[in-house]
Formats: sequence, C-alpha cells, structure tokens
Amino acid sequence: MKVAILCGGKGTRLSEETRIRPKPLVEVGGEPILHHIMQSYRKFGYKDFFLATGYLGEQIKDFANNNKQQENIDVINTGERTLTGGRLLRLKNQLAKETVFMVTYGDGVCDVNIEELVKFHKNHGKIATVTAVRPPARFGVMKLDGNRVDYFHEKSQTDAGWINGGYFVFNSEIFNYLNDDDSVLEEFPLQKLTAEGELMAFKHEGFWQCMDTLRDKEFLDELCEQGNTPWL
Repeated sequence: MKVAILCGGKGTRLSEETRIRPKPLVEVGGEPILHHIMQSYRKFGYKDFFLATGYLGEQIKDFANNNKQQENIDVINTGERTLTGGRLLRLKNQLAKETVFMVTYGDGVCDVNIEELVKFHKNHGKIATVTAVRPPARFGVMKLDGNRVDYFHEKSQTDAGWINGGYFVFNSEIFNYLNDDDSVLEEFPLQKLTAEGELMAFKHEGFWQCMDTLRDKEFLDELCEQGNTPWL
C-alpha cells in the first residue's frame, strides 16, 4: 500500500529552523523528522512513499535520493502555495489507481499500530479514516473567584477530547472531494465526508506528538536522548 506524506508547508511557527530547511527535514535526535515518520510505516512493512513537496522541495528530493536504497520514494513538487487538500489532489495520477492508500503530515510522529489502522479502515467500508489522538496536556485549569484561585487542576490528555492526528487511510474516492490547489483537506473535504457519514475515527490512546514549535522539537529531542522513541 502506498503512503503519501504532505511535505510542502513553510513551517512558519518553527522559523528558527525552517528559514534554511523545509520542516520535514528539521532534525529530531540527529535525523530529519521525515525519517522518523517513514520509519513508523516501514516497521509495518510499508515502504512505498510519495512525498508532496513545495517549500525548499529540492532539499527533500536530495534526502529521498540518499535514502532510496531503503524504500521506494517518489518526490512530487506540488507547489509552494498549495494547501493540504490541493497537495493530495496533485498526487491523483500516482494514487487514483490504488483502491486504498495512506496519507499523513510531514511533521508529526505517532506509535499507532498501522496494521490495526488499515484493518479498521477496510472493515468499516467508508471512504476515509482519520487517526484520532489526545493532544498533549500542557496547561493547568483554574477557576477564579475574583482574584482568588477557587479550583486548580492539572490538565490531562483526556480532558481535551480528540483531535486530528493525521495518519489517514483513504479510498480513491477521496479525490472526488478535492477541487484545486486551494482545497484544505481539513475543511470542506473532511467536513463533507463527515456529513455523508463517510469519515471514521481510529482512536489512538498511545503516543502522538506534532512538531509545530521549537518547544515541540526540543521535547522530541529530549525523548530521543533518553532512548524513549515509541514511534520507532
């Protein structure tokens, strides 16, 4: 089964790193986060990758050329200003013949069981599956009575509900929901699939972490230094 990774964004919230390299090539534990993401699929036997590039895409092409001995990697320039759904649409020629394929973002790692995810998708028979995750807990919750703290509770992951964690599985019909380069996957396409009852959630209670900010990168670096890399 093919895996598409969206690698074209500018990563402006991580500008300390992304001024000189695309976000998927920002290193975590000495390796680009893109390497870590691919490894999370590779350990389940999935080695056919399509990398949808944009900003500084030539660097990702160089990365792919240096790693083709380990897996099959095709790099497709999907434009610097193209949005997430548009990037996927630009892969239609490569993926439309696939009955089922996977898609994820180029900036987040997860220890989801890919085999169970794919099985879940095939069993429910709908067009799309999103991996639902708990966002990392970061902030304590306070209730104030004037200036007095009336209630303080350290926020847990379960308090925050479920969010889109990427690691999608799609049937080829997904392309019917994508219009042009300005399509935002997370807006009209997924919202319409939801309204039609065609989007299912694979609930993942395990590890998930995006790399939106320098703080996120430093957290992932610390885990790697500790040898605590559940996604590998």
